[in-house]
Amino acid sequence: MKNKKIILSFCFSIFLLANLWAQPTFKSNERVKYNFNSDWLLQISDVKNAQSVNFNDKAWKMVTLPHAFNEDEAFRVSIYEHTDTIVWYRKHFRLPKAAVGKKIFIEFEGIRFGGEFYVNGKSVGIHENGVMAFGFDITDFVNFDKENVIAVRIDNSWKYKERATGSGYQWNDMNFNANYGGIPKNVYLHVTSKLYQTLPLYSNLKTTGTYIYAREIDITKKNALIFANTEVRNEFKVGKTFTLEMQLEDLDGKVIKTAESKPVTIAAGETKNIKVSDRVGNLHFWSWGYGYLYNVYTILKIDGNPVDVVKTRTGFRKTRFADGQIWLNDRVIQIKGYAERTSNEWPAVGLSVPAWLSDFSNKMMVEGNANTVRWMHVTPWKQDVESCDRVGLMQLMPAGDAEKDVTGRRWEQRVELMRDAIIYNRNNPSVIFYECGNDNISEEHMAEMKIIRDQYDPYGGRAIGSREMLDSKIAEYGGEMLYINKSAHIPMFATEYCRDEALRKYWDDYSYPFHKDGEGSKYYRSTITNTAKPLADASAYNRNQDSFFKELITRWWDYYRVRPGTGTRVSSGGLKIHFHDSNTHFRGAENYRRSGVVDAMRIPKDAFYAHQVMWNGWVDTEQESTYICGHWNYDSSVKKDIYVVSTGEKVELFVNGKSLGLGERSSHFLFTFPNIKWEKGVIEAVSYDNTGTVLSRAEKETVGEPYSIKMRAITAPDGFKADGADMALIEIEVTDKEGRCCPLANNKIHFELQGEAEWLGGLAKGDEGNYVLSKDLPVECGVNRVLIRSTGKAGKIRLTATSDSLSTATINLQTVPFKTKTGFSTYISGEHQPVNLMRGETPKGESFKVLRKAVKIVGATAGANEDKVYNAFDDNELSEWRNDGRLSTGWIKFELAHDATIDQVEMKLTGWRMRSYPIQILVDDRVVYEGETSKSLGYICIPFAATKGRFVTVRLTDANKEEDSFSGIVEVAAPAAGELDLFKAKDGDKANNELRIVEIEFLENL
Repeated sequence: MKNKKIILSFCFSIFLLANLWAQPTFKSNERVKYNFNSDWLLQISDVKNAQSVNFNDKAWKMVTLPHAFNEDEAFRVSIYEHTDTIVWYRKHFRLPKAAVGKKIFIEFEGIRFGGEFYVNGKSVGIHENGVMAFGFDITDFVNFDKENVIAVRIDNSWKYKERATGSGYQWNDMNFNANYGGIPKNVYLHVTSKLYQTLPLYSNLKTTGTYIYAREIDITKKNALIFANTEVRNEFKVGKTFTLEMQLEDLDGKVIKTAESKPVTIAAGETKNIKVSDRVGNLHFWSWGYGYLYNVYTILKIDGNPVDVVKTRTGFRKTRFADGQIWLNDRVIQIKGYAERTSNEWPAVGLSVPAWLSDFSNKMMVEGNANTVRWMHVTPWKQDVESCDRVGLMQLMPAGDAEKDVTGRRWEQRVELMRDAIIYNRNNPSVIFYECGNDNISEEHMAEMKIIRDQYDPYGGRAIGSREMLDSKIAEYGGEMLYINKSAHIPMFATEYCRDEALRKYWDDYSYPFHKDGEGSKYYRSTITNTAKPLADASAYNRNQDSFFKELITRWWDYYRVRPGTGTRVSSGGLKIHFHDSNTHFRGAENYRRSGVVDAMRIPKDAFYAHQVMWNGWVDTEQESTYICGHWNYDSSVKKDIYVVSTGEKVELFVNGKSLGLGERSSHFLFTFPNIKWEKGVIEAVSYDNTGTVLSRAEKETVGEPYSIKMRAITAPDGFKADGADMALIEIEVTDKEGRCCPLANNKIHFELQGEAEWLGGLAKGDEGNYVLSKDLPVECGVNRVLIRSTGKAGKIRLTATSDSLSTATINLQTVPFKTKTGFSTYISGEHQPVNLMRGETPKGESFKVLRKAVKIVGATAGANEDKVYNAFDDNELSEWRNDGRLSTGWIKFELAHDATIDQVEMKLTGWRMRSYPIQILVDDRVVYEGETSKSLGYICIPFAATKGRFVTVRLTDANKEEDSFSGIVEVAAPAAGELDLFKAKDGDKANNELRIVEIEFLENL
């Protein structure tokens, strides 16, 4: 089977487009949700009396939301230089005539950071947490018969303090949470009857909205009991009698189930929760890479006539968290994905991009075979949450945090934010985990958060936990950053690993611009102290693409090696830090973080394809594939190592049809071919199984000299809209005469833009400001991308790209009209985006093969501290057994539950990254292993000849040896690892006669 490189265009042919805009008609429905993003005015300064209706704002800048006032600082300056100041937004609008006598609510998906809100000169309230959605009831403030003015004063200071208490917000941290200030998210206006279903906006409104969930889920029979629970409020002056109806509509626009409650009477001013349910058959369950969603309509009827209809787009899936594993739809899945900044930003615009571009970015993770994204530090905005629903990407949803547990008002702020986030996002099926902290939190705090989850989302099938939590009795998942954890109880996965950085521009030592791997900055910037200090070896933060490619393969093998099927205690996977390069704290030579497997414009580095090969399966790899790192355009003097990632057991390399032999295998997936001499033509890698059967192939070829420029436009599936906020992503390639991308081209391209669009540009190395907003931009490794933004007027757009010695390219676009009236539109972009069904429904059958079986340990004796021997096999990585520091006591003997033939010992030894232990392993007094243990980021496996026995002894034979093998990994706080890594422990680097075991397992290889 020929391995094909994935096409990274926004390929809508695999998206389900039919009937996305169809919905049932409810003629008497009084509820309307308006897009309220158009026709805002912006002033970057604190202006006196700007809340006044008669204030003269004619000189202010017209913008369409979402729009951060400092959007063009994204990637142009470092996160530490993001402008924080006070800004004002104003909007003039007239309510539709049909709104007379109705309730009027305004919903903000979020602001940055603290805001004061005025309608027609009167204060309607404030909002201060800088992250979460919120709303106001403005019914009593608006004019129904003349113009209204809403004014918003926003302070995005890094040091913003809560007005009532003077407390800062822990997550307002200039290392982690890029400061795109103002109103960088969407705004909506809701018009409802006075008998209405509330909004899920607890802050200010104190309402919880609608909750859709499933129980008694039967995956095999494809049915479930579907519930709609909605909060209803009556603001008429008299009581009302109504019924609640639920309609369930599938992706084909067909209503497949209708259920209705008995009549309910609600008094004037009363609020009630009303529930209706029914069993639904022939369900399509939401899954990884299968974003199947339903529209659930909850309808309040008076005398049989709909008066209030809420549409909730949701999906149904089944989860389970136990035995160290995660089940999705009754199938075990290992976490494979990314820990991503919640800002999810792009150059020149920050986070404020149209919904289709969020899908483009998030779907790329799925195309790269990631199944999970962990948003870091703060709650993601609704657009990204909904995007993950559509593309089929599981999420970890945090509330707000920096790097540690806190107390007092700052902890209360975190609890309140988690409450608001759960209420707002509990209908989104892609949210699988609630994260209570970016570091370990106390059991008391964990219990408090769990109460919040159980109160507002008791049936959502979501685990609640935090980073670390290795010995928690309350958390439902856990896991450290950087290290490997295993568990037989709650799932443990690496919440972030591999902090290395690599610039896409640098292929290898042998390619232009001939950057030597590792050269660059010589310091380390701490996110704890926010200071930089010299670092003897900073090479991990200045890698070339080939070095980065290898490192990611090595690091993933740490988690894949101990996946489900490899024993009783397993790893549930890991999340590599950053999918794309990010405008956050950095340690490399650039002023932004380059840890992504794609760059800021979402152009893949070779590391993307390494993950795509290794991650293609729920647990075990399920599709055979191979990828060759780099390119094949060198000169005849070059001899270099060739790196191949493959799922095969063996890989053979060919140059122009001539075999160069089999590669040296390491880290299971990596095959190295040393000192290969370049010659023009084709290089091919062929993978085989152990019988010699061909499994997959990959090839690269020598490309000709740069000849021309090629451009293509990537836009929304329903057209490039003239709303002042929609964007087009333009890809530029330098190609040879045959149209092939030239991998070494770094030509500077000049762009001319004409027509109804605004230039935003792209990103590249070399110019002050990283070329952000510049119309002169180089390609890197033959390719780059730029963004343009529509104006508010529909029309033609012409983009021309020129460069010396290359033929010119031109692309023509046409924006489509965007209907808006007095600042209102009923078009809401997220509701018009197709879903991704590329992976199909959850496969049947097991997701892994059982490779090893752990033999139960029933007891142990030891040379010292016998009362602590249980710590060595208690499934708790924060406990250990140790001897008393004398060589004579450096032994421990384990008794197995039965006579067993074992051939492997799996161990986590104290000081795993720094210490080698000279040991013997004996099975019933027969020596099966003698040597020094290797250093690791957690666990090591020692194989030996299969030996039958009942007792296994581990004996120290000499003093252990100390030297940190992972000096580039310096950001592990000692308490996070319980100091058992010895990295920051007192005297942790001193050699002695200690034998210290955190966890040990004895295994039979099946």
